[in-house]
Amino acid sequence: MNLPNLLTLLRIFFVPLLVVALVQDDFGLRVFNWPMANEYLALGIFLVAAATDLLDGHLARRWKQVTTVGTLLDPIADKMLISAALISLVQVRAVPGWIAILIIGREFAVTGLRGIAAAEGYTIQASDLGKTKMVFQVIAISLMLVSIRHKEWSWWAMLWMYGVVIFGIASAFQYFFKFWNGVDERTKLRRRRELLVMERRRKRAALMAEKVGTPAVNG
Repeated sequence: MNLPNLLTLLRIFFVPLLVVALVQDDFGLRVFNWPMANEYLALGIFLVAAATDLLDGHLARRWKQVTTVGTLLDPIADKMLISAALISLVQVRAVPGWIAILIIGREFAVTGLRGIAAAEGYTIQASDLGKTKMVFQVIAISLMLVSIRHKEWSWWAMLWMYGVVIFGIASAFQYFFKFWNGVDERTKLRRRRELLVMERRRKRAALMAEKVGTPAVNG
């Protein structure tokens, strides 16, 4: 277990804390004897968790500690964090439910496409639109958490949230085209190889049958 993987596990550990801090009334945390609002506590947890997302990938590449466990856990941790934040914001009526459904549904759809592609031996790399969408998500959710306490920020937060939806849908189409082109081409090549193998076997079987059926010639 290396440090990047520990940071990924820490991000997963932050998920229930974020939910409790946001939806639990009167959480009761005091900092230097000053009460801290639930929204600010949730914002702090979310930003720290988002920072671990940037840090674990950077350290894994820099220290050459990219592992299979980390590769599998990292996207799961990201989706758990974003989904938990959005669902909690819907619970406190800060975000419309349809926005959360679109964003979370997009995440699972893209994960499914990448999983199917990986099973076919084709890796779909993260696109620039997908990375931009992740930045928009962190900013939009942070602004939305602030807007719970400061209503004048609501329009600005919703503007960023609409940006998340737009970039999310655009990047989902990009992933779909990459999946369709890559997997479809590989499927065609695999079927062509299978047909060639079957044809060679058929010819070999026909040749063997011909040799067996040919009568021996006496000298």
